[in-house]
Amino acid sequence: MLTVTELRAAVERRLDEAGRVWLEQALTDAAKTGPLPDAPGPARWELDFASAGRHVRAPRPVAHDRAPRPAADDLAPGPAADLAPHDLPDAARVLILHAARADAPTVARLYAHGTGAERRAVLRALPRLALFAGADAVPLVEDALRTNDTRLVAAAVGPYAARHLPPHSWRQAVLKCLFTGVPLTAVADWERRARGDGELGRMLGDYAHERTAAGRPVPGDLDRVLAMTRALPGAPRALTREES
Repeated sequence: MLTVTELRAAVERRLDEAGRVWLEQALTDAAKTGPLPDAPGPARWELDFASAGRHVRAPRPVAHDRAPRPAADDLAPGPAADLAPHDLPDAARVLILHAARADAPTVARLYAHGTGAERRAVLRALPRLALFAGADAVPLVEDALRTNDTRLVAAAVGPYAARHLPPHSWRQAVLKCLFTGVPLTAVADWERRARGDGELGRMLGDYAHERTAAGRPVPGDLDRVLAMTRALPGAPRALTREES
């Protein structure tokens, strides 16, 4: 996962001068105000959070922009150390939330009243906020997992979910990803959590049986997770062909 400094540098590389100036001012305002506005109504940085999609745009395409990016890149830079255009507003919103030191009540409010893009940014920001240490934002993750928005689901199963989502909810999240086509790479730390999890193995087996009985294909990622549920806890992970 990119540090905040690395993420900001990756965003600024894709912006024109106007975009960089806007982002600098937005982050300055967020840092000055913090999570609590000085006056009634939303803080200036909250308005910037909402409008980031209009200001943070790549001025020109890069050759690798045409290739689809996996759902689980977690705002990682591409081959040329650039973010994909569709990641820029998310990344800017993550930076604004971090600069504002957004707390649990603030992110819950922004999530509840936000658009799909704003909710996705809240979820992607969780590992970079101080509230990452606690489970206060679990209800936001669980809400996202109830949707059929695959980009929202992919954002929900990041590092925060890996650390805080209860076992039953995490198992359901894995099934949700398989069911909706979200790649396994979106599920942060899935190998650790799936290893030796017999209940998850049972659920995956039932799901595979239902798909087969209905004449539907079984997702390719299912076998990978199922194999991990049969591994002994603490056993070393087997190398893939690419890693060996």
